[in-house]
Amino acid sequence: MFVLLQVVAVTLASVAMALSLAHALELPGKLRLAKVGYLVVQTIYYPGFTIGGMVGDAGGLLTSLALLAVTPAGSESFGWTLIGAISLAAMNVVFWIFTQPANRFWLREQKLTPAAAEFFAFDPLHRKAAQSNPEADVGWTQMRTRWEYSHVARAVLAGVGFLSLVIGLAVR
Repeated sequence: MFVLLQVVAVTLASVAMALSLAHALELPGKLRLAKVGYLVVQTIYYPGFTIGGMVGDAGGLLTSLALLAVTPAGSESFGWTLIGAISLAAMNVVFWIFTQPANRFWLREQKLTPAAAEFFAFDPLHRKAAQSNPEADVGWTQMRTRWEYSHVARAVLAGVGFLSLVIGLAVR
């Protein structure tokens, strides 16, 4: 059962890494887009990346924490599992602090399902929503920078988390 939990944690962490890495790899091309094109492109990520993110980000974090709870503290796997869980937790923190406010900014004019509207309205820090007009140069460039570079940070953290969990599985 322990090995199965390791495999599930690694698999879900790989989903989180794949999605954040995909966003990070888009950065050079997306920075070349004019405002109109960029604003159109930003809305295509919903719902696919949202669903994948819930599976990978939330699932990877929860299974890595469960795995950490059952990994013997003195084992070779424990340190790697700890690094993996911390990295995936940090990736989720980056999402809620930096990425989610930008998501809310991009999607505020979109017609969303009730569940999606609840998710994108959720703000654990209870910040005031960005009031800038997405058509204004300052608003969209600030949110573009925040969104794009938060995904680079997330890709790095997800990669560290994934590799750490893989090593933890391998050294067992």
